[in-house]
Formats: sequence, structure tokens, C-alpha cells
Amino acid sequence: MPTSEPTSTNKLPKLVHRGKVRDSHELTDRKLLMVCTDRVSAYDVVLPNPIPGKGIVLNQLSAFWFNITTHIVPNHFVSLALDDPKSNLSAEIKRRSMVVNKAKRIDIECVARGYITGSALQEYKSTGKIAGTPMPKGLIEGDRFPEPIFTPATKSSEGHDENITIDMMASMIGADLTEELRDITLKVYSYAHEYALKRNIIIADTKMEFGMIEGTITLIDELLTPDSSRFWDNRSRILAKGYKTAPVNFDKQYVRDWLLSQGWNREPPAPMIPEDIVRRTQKRYHEAFRRITNTDIR
Repeated sequence: MPTSEPTSTNKLPKLVHRGKVRDSHELTDRKLLMVCTDRVSAYDVVLPNPIPGKGIVLNQLSAFWFNITTHIVPNHFVSLALDDPKSNLSAEIKRRSMVVNKAKRIDIECVARGYITGSALQEYKSTGKIAGTPMPKGLIEGDRFPEPIFTPATKSSEGHDENITIDMMASMIGADLTEELRDITLKVYSYAHEYALKRNIIIADTKMEFGMIEGTITLIDELLTPDSSRFWDNRSRILAKGYKTAPVNFDKQYVRDWLLSQGWNREPPAPMIPEDIVRRTQKRYHEAFRRITNTDIR
């Protein structure tokens, strides 16, 4: 791992950004060490207790997807910290860290949706539209769209995700870049959806982020993880459609559903996650990793 200074088990390189879940540390003028923590955020609020082992899943699953989607779009992934024999980081840190190339972030969250659920369902119920585009009548929770749709989002001044229309996105970053990001997002989603479906996981929707590296559009941050996506069990979805219930999920929705069941108003402070919910969430994240990669976590 190229570094500007030695690292040890007790000292990470200079922290340059702390996100809700990931911390970025400067290695060189061109590379970062991105550390996936076990922190959990829901509705843009970091919850008071972590999900142990979650960061390892996010890190290694992102690396898996980065490696098999390079034929569609370049990404910032360089290597897993685990694969650097010269690294002095602790084994625990290495398992949830990757080296990435620095990029200039494009301030749009690019969301691909293959099925109607979440905020898209709420918008549809209110307006009959999603991201400003009219949708067919009569759609219900979990229905598959005839074709995947692109629904951009950005951060409001309060820090919450805010869905925007494609026209609004174009006014912010330009029509040409908007069209490129839309096409890339849908291509990555469609490829991943078919890949996962063969392993009995439906990727209902997912969020991607992009940046520019030397003038090239580049996938950054994380990719197709249980934090950034909705993963449904395909077999349970078939039953769920008949009984009009939610399919079994392998993602953060399990935590979101528990939070809302407690009457939480989506504002800080969030309630502590009970130990049994922590354990069940761990199990779901690990099951997603095992099914998709057909390997065990390193």
C-alpha cells in the first residue's frame, strides 16, 4: 500500500473526511485509504450503536462489484488493504479498508430502480409520478417496472436525501453529463440485477455515486451493498406477491422497519438498536455477501 508515512495498528493516516459510515484517510496526493466502519445510518441519522462486522461486508462486497463491472465504467478501487503484505494496519482494520484513487465528486446521487418501493412508492402514491415522470396506474408495493428507471437525488440544506427530477439534475450539472450518468447507472444496475437474480437475490434498487478522475467519469464510494441497495430474497418475493406482504430482505431496510415500529420521528437522537435486531441484521448482511459472491468473508 503506497503511503506518505508509515501506518501502525494504532495510527491511521491523516483523516481527510468522515462520512456517516466511511472514513477517508490520505495516503498520497492521489490515493486514499477508505475505511468502512460499523456505524449505521438511517434517514440520514447515525444510530447510537453499531452493527459489528458490517464494515467488513460493505468493504469486501463493494470490491467484488467494482472488480466485475469495469467493462461498463471505470471505478476508483485500487486494492483491498488485505492484499497489501507491506501494510502495518491491524488485521481488523485491513478487513474493512480499501485503497482508492482520489476523485472529484459529482454532487448527485444516482439511483436506479427496478421495482417500486421506498420513497419512489410514496411519491407515486401522492402524484402518480416518480422523479417527475408519469407512471402506469395501479402499481403496488414491489411491482417490477417494465424497464429500470433512473431517479436522481441530492442533499438538501438540512442534509437529507432529496429526490429531484432529471431536468433539475441537468440544470445543476449539464444535460450531457446527466445523460451519461443515467446511462451508466442503468447499465450497471441491469448487469448486477441479472447477476444477483441467478443467486436468488433481487436488487430492487440501488444508489451510486460518481466522480471525475482526469476527465473520466468514475464510480466512487461504495457499490451495490446492503447499505446502498435493497436486496430481496427472490423466492420469498414470489410468496409475498400472493399474500401482499413484504419479501425477506438482506439489507438495511430491516433496521429502518424496526426504527419506524418504535414511533421514531426520523430526527436525532435515534433509539438504541436492541441486541436481537443487531444480530439479525448481521446475519442478513452476511447472507447477502455469501449468496452474491459465492464465497466467505475474508
